[in-house]
Amino acid sequence: MLAELVVEHLEESGHSVEHFIDGEKAEDALLRGKFDLLLLDVNVPGIDGFELLHAMRERKDMTPAIMITSRNSSKDLKEGFDLGCDDYIKKPFEFEELDARIEHIVRVYGIDQKEPIQLAENLYFDIPTHTLKIEGKNELLTPKAAEILHYLYKNRGRIVSREELLQNIWSYEEQPTDATLRSYIKVLRKFVPNIVTERGVGYGFESL
Repeated sequence: MLAELVVEHLEESGHSVEHFIDGEKAEDALLRGKFDLLLLDVNVPGIDGFELLHAMRERKDMTPAIMITSRNSSKDLKEGFDLGCDDYIKKPFEFEELDARIEHIVRVYGIDQKEPIQLAENLYFDIPTHTLKIEGKNELLTPKAAEILHYLYKNRGRIVSREELLQNIWSYEEQPTDATLRSYIKVLRKFVPNIVTERGVGYGFESL
């Protein structure tokens, strides 16, 4: 009943929502496609929210996640954050609190970013149109190059491994070769000086 109410509220708020009644169905969906944000209930049939989050992080799926639980112990709270959740909400909760936590995640990760973001001096990135604005000129990126740039920007300040990029941008059946990934990075570097490489580890975005 709570899930149905949450789905109805989020859809009325303009979100697109997929609801799964147990952990196995949710995991199948995560293996088939990508989501902007996950709401994971701890107590669900089959794979519980903690187990699902652990499996995701093990395979480098870093999709933002909010844990929902009726448990009140600090041990459970610590477990959720140790596994890699981004926020935690305890039942019962008001929809205003859920909205605030979702809005925080959206803001931190640049989800549904409508205004161009500044990458460097005279360099802006318009995410919805995949366009770089360089000193008044526009450079259109391919969708995948734009996704790579956005992901590196969202995770700026740390090195993102090749495995993490593949897991969070490509689905399993269409993962590119190392050479293809390097070619995307090479193209982006022509325009974006912030992108760095740590040989043998991965790529990062550094603020200039």
